[in-house]
Amino acid sequence: MSAPHSLDELTRYIQSRYPDLSPQFQAGARYLIDHPTQVSTLSARKLAALAGVQPATLVRLAQHLGYAGWDALKAVFTQELHPPGAYAARALSLVHRPESDQDAWQAAIHQQIINLQALEPANQAAMAQAVALLADARRIVIAGFRSCYPAAFSLRYLCSLFRPDVHLLHNTGGTLSLDTHRLQPEDTAVLIGYAPYSREIIELAEALRPQGCRMLALCDSQLAPMALHADCALTFSTQGHSFFPSTVAIQALVEMLARQLLVHHGEHALAELDRTEALLHATGAYR
Repeated sequence: MSAPHSLDELTRYIQSRYPDLSPQFQAGARYLIDHPTQVSTLSARKLAALAGVQPATLVRLAQHLGYAGWDALKAVFTQELHPPGAYAARALSLVHRPESDQDAWQAAIHQQIINLQALEPANQAAMAQAVALLADARRIVIAGFRSCYPAAFSLRYLCSLFRPDVHLLHNTGGTLSLDTHRLQPEDTAVLIGYAPYSREIIELAEALRPQGCRMLALCDSQLAPMALHADCALTFSTQGHSFFPSTVAIQALVEMLARQLLVHHGEHALAELDRTEALLHATGAYR
């Protein structure tokens, strides 16, 4: 078998051969799969130190898996998590190979239909667990940075209409670490992100685990950094027809999650939603 070309293929390949690997190879392979973003950004020497193995072990592991060397193995992580010049390259293609408005619309709509249709089979089994994580939480805290911030804000806004204990994590004034340290095991954190993952969401995912709180990841892959730390992960596709990853499916997933949480809470949520709507109208929020 030739060396795996994608991260998903590599993960499945390692899983199938893992029991037969030497203890040192097992330690190295486990660290690589559990920390894909670090593999794409750190040196082999640094990764080896973190994994508790010698740098030469990672080189031999790469060769054992069918790669010419460490650089070839690392390229699988780098190309998938940090495609070089992805936005600029897509934009260049759009500008130099323009489509008619009709063709552009049709292609964009077709891709979004695919993204939306993929949500149900990808999350059918995990949705109930995700809702339970939120329903049983003392507090729900939600985080999404950069282009994921709108989805995080939407989820917070929708859920806060019928639950008063939903909060948005942000780093305004440098308060993110302080808010993180206050989380308790009975809280649930929702982390939203897709490749290339923001530094903040990766650091937050790593920082939350010692706090003991439960974690729900909304991300583009079961191998996303936050998914590797999460109790449950819901996934979406960011494939699009523009220069930037599409966030249409993220928003749809957020709306479905809020809907299912409302249904789970039942009459209590309905009463709270009714009170919230009445307050919004009474205070002139709607005209």
